[in-house]
Amino acid sequence: MPLDIALLRRLRPQNELHYWASIGSTMMEAGKLAADGAPHGTVIFADEQTSGVGRLGRTWQSQPELGIYCSFLFRIPLSPAHVPVASLLFALATREAIQQSTNLVCDLRWPNDVLINERKVAGILAQITESCIIAGIGINVNHTQFSADLRTPATSVRIQSGGKCQSREAIAVALLEGIDTFASTLQEQGPRGILHAFASASTYAANRRIFIEDTGAQGTTVGLDEHGFLLVRLDSGEVERLSAGGVRPVR
Repeated sequence: MPLDIALLRRLRPQNELHYWASIGSTMMEAGKLAADGAPHGTVIFADEQTSGVGRLGRTWQSQPELGIYCSFLFRIPLSPAHVPVASLLFALATREAIQQSTNLVCDLRWPNDVLINERKVAGILAQITESCIIAGIGINVNHTQFSADLRTPATSVRIQSGGKCQSREAIAVALLEGIDTFASTLQEQGPRGILHAFASASTYAANRRIFIEDTGAQGTTVGLDEHGFLLVRLDSGEVERLSAGGVRPVR
């Protein structure tokens, strides 16, 4: 069933909402709108992406009318050094949206994965343009199956709810409310408030045995630095700051 964009516009009049039944990528459309001066809080929703992109250029599967596929224009000023904090902010908002709408417990894996039972239910991709930050958000809502060859095991809200069909509109509204909440935290407390919230919400931020995807090196996470990068104490004793890539748990 198509996303009820009319309902979302009634419930969220403070956001400029754009909707596409099918689009190549909401991120690309958001870039065009940003260049044209679209305001903070502009959101592009699609029921299907034919060229959805995840982190590091990976494909994001966007099955028609099953998930939330959107991009958000974020015009709250951040220094270039603190841009990674935006990814953490949107991960927090996504986690809150799922938990408040479904009572499912979510974890956050640095930098931008939302997990349920160690399976990925949502992902965030934040990019800076000349005028603002654009955050692409994908949430697996009513998917019932996934390809077996995915790099990270995936799940959906529906699967984790025992097969119960979920309201994409309810989760979308909760997502926009969550973004408002954490944007206020950022404005009132600065990046430190977001870093604290993320560290409190994530089992991966500290004292977690992990390996680094890019290198295979193993170590233990020891927190976030002041810019939102993950610190890992490698088994060699050296502390490495991760500014890109990802981590996975040591089994």
